[in-house]
Amino acid sequence: MQHVARKRFGQHFLTDTGIINAIVDAVHPLPADNLVEIGPGLGALTLPLLERIPHLTVIELDRDLVARWRAHPKAAALTLYEGDALAFDFSTLGLKLRIVGNLPYNISTPLLFHLASFAEILIDGHFMLQKEVVERMVAEPATSDYGRLSVMMQYRFHMDLLLEVPPESFSPPPKVESAVVRLIPKTAAERLAHDDARLEHVVAQAFSQRRKMLRSTLKGMISEAALMKLDIDPTRRAETLTLEEFVAMANA
Repeated sequence: MQHVARKRFGQHFLTDTGIINAIVDAVHPLPADNLVEIGPGLGALTLPLLERIPHLTVIELDRDLVARWRAHPKAAALTLYEGDALAFDFSTLGLKLRIVGNLPYNISTPLLFHLASFAEILIDGHFMLQKEVVERMVAEPATSDYGRLSVMMQYRFHMDLLLEVPPESFSPPPKVESAVVRLIPKTAAERLAHDDARLEHVVAQAFSQRRKMLRSTLKGMISEAALMKLDIDPTRRAETLTLEEFVAMANA
């Protein structure tokens, strides 16, 4: 029975064999890997991955697709979790996770923040995302794409845009360009914030009103004198600050 893509789940199924092979090659799965796929869909990545590894953990929200996978000839090679990846506790899957997925574009940003909270147990992640989101993730300070997502993802991960994917590579085609990004967690020695939660709070507060100066957005959190001591002008805006400057403010 043919599955009709559901808009509410942001379903766009990858159909381009060349792109699929390029992603699987980039992931380079090995038999002993603790590999997890978010949203197996119709199996565009799932089945090629299972040609290289004996077992795969998958997380699927769509109950029709869950039923389809439970009845699939490859079902024995899968550990299937029915549920929302946004609420999933990835720590229950053990250590040294490698996560892949064509992520639903309508929840990609909150899902990236959720996955970032499990960076300690990740080896890497390979994700298909809206190209615009990937551009925001890797954006430099003082550019229009630079924001909270840029700072927090760059604090947690080394990132590489691996390939760009046109809309016609999917069925149905999305209205946007897509891209595949690789995330490799930074080591504890590379993350210099004394308190990661505080850093996240400072970054969120600083970007809460992009056009306002730090003296306004961070009022009550850090004084103008403390900013000056860090050699940060209180009249600057969040989008001009480097990751290192955000860390320095959080630590202060």
